[in-house]
Amino acid sequence: MLSFVKTMSRRAKQAVLLVLDLLLVPASYYLTMLLLTGRLPPVGWMWQQAPKVILLTVIAGGLSVLLGLPRIQLKSYEISAMGRSALLALALAVVLVVLNDSRGAPQIASVPVIFAMLFLVLGAFSRLILLRFLLFLYRREVPATRVLIYGAGTTGMQLALALKAHAGIRALAFIDDNTVLHNLTVAGLPVHPPQRLEALIRELAVERVLLAMPSLSAPRQAQIARRVAEMGVEVQALPSFAQLVGQEEIIGKLTPVLPQAFLGRAQLDKALRAGCDAYAARTVMITGAGGSIGSELARQVLACKPARLVLLEISEFALYSIERELRALADGGCEIVPVLGSVTDARKLRETLRRYSVQVVLHAAAYKHVPLVEANPEAGVINNVFGTQTVAQEALAAEVERFILISTDKAVRPTGLMGATKRLAEIVVGDMARRSPSTVFAMVRFGNVLGSSGSVIPLFQEQILNGGPLTLTHTDVTRYFMTVQEATQLVLLAGDLAQGGEIFVLDMGQPVRIADLARQVIETSGYTVRDAANPDGDIEILVTGLRPGEKLHEELSISDRLQPTGHPKLFRAQECGLSQFEIARALHSLNALIEGGDSAALVDETMRWMARDLEKVARPAEGSGGQPPG
Repeated sequence: MLSFVKTMSRRAKQAVLLVLDLLLVPASYYLTMLLLTGRLPPVGWMWQQAPKVILLTVIAGGLSVLLGLPRIQLKSYEISAMGRSALLALALAVVLVVLNDSRGAPQIASVPVIFAMLFLVLGAFSRLILLRFLLFLYRREVPATRVLIYGAGTTGMQLALALKAHAGIRALAFIDDNTVLHNLTVAGLPVHPPQRLEALIRELAVERVLLAMPSLSAPRQAQIARRVAEMGVEVQALPSFAQLVGQEEIIGKLTPVLPQAFLGRAQLDKALRAGCDAYAARTVMITGAGGSIGSELARQVLACKPARLVLLEISEFALYSIERELRALADGGCEIVPVLGSVTDARKLRETLRRYSVQVVLHAAAYKHVPLVEANPEAGVINNVFGTQTVAQEALAAEVERFILISTDKAVRPTGLMGATKRLAEIVVGDMARRSPSTVFAMVRFGNVLGSSGSVIPLFQEQILNGGPLTLTHTDVTRYFMTVQEATQLVLLAGDLAQGGEIFVLDMGQPVRIADLARQVIETSGYTVRDAANPDGDIEILVTGLRPGEKLHEELSISDRLQPTGHPKLFRAQECGLSQFEIARALHSLNALIEGGDSAALVDETMRWMARDLEKVARPAEGSGGQPPG
């Protein structure tokens, strides 16, 4: 039956609806007489009235075509279509008044009115029955998606009514937090509490849950969506109808909060504007040029108008992205050279340094994510330690003018492998500085860079978009923060001031408590913190515990011997670590353990050399933390 309906042409379907309207005329007329007399009219009288009924039917057919009633789809038969049907019924009533006479027609004044009302009601009812019949046939052959609607408010009710005419979706019930609505029927569907959600999904074989709560905050919607998705069903969110018609913004009006808003002090990037002399009209190579620090370094160096900018990056996509951006910025004023390769590839480094006559190397390539390096110790040591040694050795052999290592405050008294590998990299570069006849080797050490990949601000913002919770390793953990602009300006300035062997440290103010930072990120995003004092808040802060290799507090220097430079916010740290012989022994033992594949022994050996390094450096005074004076 359904296949036959589907194969019917549009004209055939319109003809069926027209015939339906025509059949309603005699049915309405004789039913009118039945209602007025209380009995079925005699057959003879019905034949006597036949000419009048036929004429009325012909007129009804013409008016129906004129008003376009057969062209109105069954599922679109609503208020406007009812208006056309009412107009047709009124016209037929007027015709009936003209045709009627007093012979054989009881209560003549009432006949046209009752006839028109019956014709209108039967017309709407017959189309509704036909639509229901076709939907029944369709649902028998085509299984409908079974859905629950979460939210029985205005949007939910409008959605439920809209879905009734949709053959492919079957709304089964509402879920709503409002206890007043529980156990009631809204828009033809029962309303259940959220506690019944999992049971309903199982009992009703629900395949999808539609969130119809556009007024709810994005984090709360995300929380509900994640909880529902964990039950094994698809989740979709619905905007309000006011948003769909353009009266409200579908996208939230809150503007993104820039990372520097959480710095807790005045930015220093303008105060650090200097140091272009070391890079202007020179060939500069940046390792890790596609990373957060490396790419910003490339932009800042480009502003110094170098002759050539060599970009070394192991990630093809990252290299492609930064090269395309820099070519647009350079506009032909600087040669951009993309080099796809690793800092551990000595041959590639040697060829690149000599082929392009590199004069300055800014070494930013490193594995810096603490948990990842802890889980992959061989990769961390190979890239951060031996990669730095390889780049430094090749730079020394190529007689470049300057080599600047980008380090981290996690290299100060490291408790984990990532910090230890960066401290070993500093020791290697420091040893190169002592042995170099011409190349200036120096290091720049700073704290967490706001907005960089893997830093806490983007992580918090991503967690907010997912509805929370924000994860905090410890309530008392603190970190030093700086912007990426400050970090790169510091590197450039240090590279210009370096004379050999220094570790440059930026005065970054007081360390920031991460718990306060998490609360600030939530509130500046337009939401509230959910805790014991505010159980109805939007985002929860969850303490997960310190990760392996993570410290409560970071320091800027191993010793308290920080010397001033020519810049009031920049200091030098002189830290004599391992001797040349000890460095050679350390690298040899680490390399042997990597070749042997003993990860646990590799970690132990690395930390053993860190302990040896700390023995050689005088500890700072209690509580000083190696912070800049003042």
